[in-house]
Amino acid sequence: MSYKMNFAQHIHQIVKKGALVLLVLVPFACQDFLDVSPQGDLTQASFPQSAADALLATNAAYSTLRNWSYHSGGYPILDIMSDDARKGSNPNDQLPTLGPYDTFTFNTTADGLDRWWAALYEGVKRANVVIERVPEIAMDQAKIDLYVAEARFLRGLFYFDLVRAWGGVPLITTLTPPLRAARASKADVYSLIEGDLSFAAGILPEKSEVATEDLGRATKGAAKALLARVYLFQGDFVKAESYALEVINSGQYDLEPDFNDAFGEAGEHGVESVFEIGARRNEGTNNGGNQYSNVQGIRGSPNRGWGFNRPSIDLMNSFENNDPRMDATIIFLGDVLGGVVTIGDGTTPDETRDANGNLIEMETYNQKVWTEGSNTITSWGHNRRIVRYADVLLMAAEALNENNKAAQALTYLNMLRARARGDNPSVLPDITVTDKSQLRDIIIEERRHELAMEGHRFWDLVRTGKAPEALGPLGFVAGKHELLPIPQTEVDLSEGTLGQNPEY
Repeated sequence: MSYKMNFAQHIHQIVKKGALVLLVLVPFACQDFLDVSPQGDLTQASFPQSAADALLATNAAYSTLRNWSYHSGGYPILDIMSDDARKGSNPNDQLPTLGPYDTFTFNTTADGLDRWWAALYEGVKRANVVIERVPEIAMDQAKIDLYVAEARFLRGLFYFDLVRAWGGVPLITTLTPPLRAARASKADVYSLIEGDLSFAAGILPEKSEVATEDLGRATKGAAKALLARVYLFQGDFVKAESYALEVINSGQYDLEPDFNDAFGEAGEHGVESVFEIGARRNEGTNNGGNQYSNVQGIRGSPNRGWGFNRPSIDLMNSFENNDPRMDATIIFLGDVLGGVVTIGDGTTPDETRDANGNLIEMETYNQKVWTEGSNTITSWGHNRRIVRYADVLLMAAEALNENNKAAQALTYLNMLRARARGDNPSVLPDITVTDKSQLRDIIIEERRHELAMEGHRFWDLVRTGKAPEALGPLGFVAGKHELLPIPQTEVDLSEGTLGQNPEY
């Protein structure tokens, strides 16, 4: 059975307020995770009512992860807002939509923010169905505990995006919330996230205990890794260190020998994958596909996608000399992938220069979302890594350094550099610096090169206070752009209950 069957087919609609819900899945020959079809129509009041329904409800919460809008509203704006990427595609394509994220000129009606907000809260609602309703079903208690733990993991994941993007947001933990919920404090949101993930970590199985057909479901390691990230964002380095080291010492994970496999097809659900979103090579999320890669795929020849999220010149120049990760991260014109030469898009300049002749942009593409294939449909089959073991090592290194344990930090930092240099000892030598301030900067740069184009850089700059210096030349304003504006539609619907973020 292929791993591609794991996130095969998700529930189209589930438990929508005030409506009949038709739960229909397209059947496949092999039944596994998200492949099982329920029969008939179910109302909100009657669903879920059986053990089978409980599984379907849990799978529906997972299906949010393949919703196009779950991925920052459909476009990789978190990379585009960083110094790692530009809008991409041809100069005028989606310029009014994505251009403002390139220049920090977006406002409260910016395209995509409403979709992202809605997708995250839809995920929260689906998780709440499991958390609130499944314990009422007469079924095996161990299964109840497992499904609730998975749902609480997912709710924690969704709220972590919400609090990073918008700060304090409404906390919806019941199926009957107030009509106009007020914003909770940022601290209260983090408290919910920590509670959900801690609960999940206490019940979920280790990755090695998960059946092949269930790969992609949340695990103990995924919950602990996400907790490490949550505490890192709050500056609680003691807890971040503790949870990162628990994942490391679990023996469940390792680095892929080949850096390309860490995010490529050969490494799907592999030793480095802590949590990833499975997808199938089918167009449409209802058919098991995920458009995350398609949005960023090569534009023109070969035609693999829309071409957004172009690696920046700044990112290219930031790599150390001959760091193999640069070529593994960026597709350049003329590169041969899968036996096909990358020619690119005829409406996109190969190079763009400013008035002084300085090179400011090249037609390049994100190689970390590349998949084998000959058309745009195959790009829907990319498995996006939400947490990989390399990130856990870097979180441990950062926390250990902040906790005055530089020697231990270097161990994990240098593991990544050793993997990257492979059998070429002349590049990426081990780091020996133990000065806390210097090592802090080195670790953040290592994060940039290891995790480039994976959606981490913008938030790394914000949480470390480096955004004004790094992103100021692009338009970032301190005290404003650390958070996104609450979608104006949500502010209007709340009739003022939702206050807007500062300076918007």
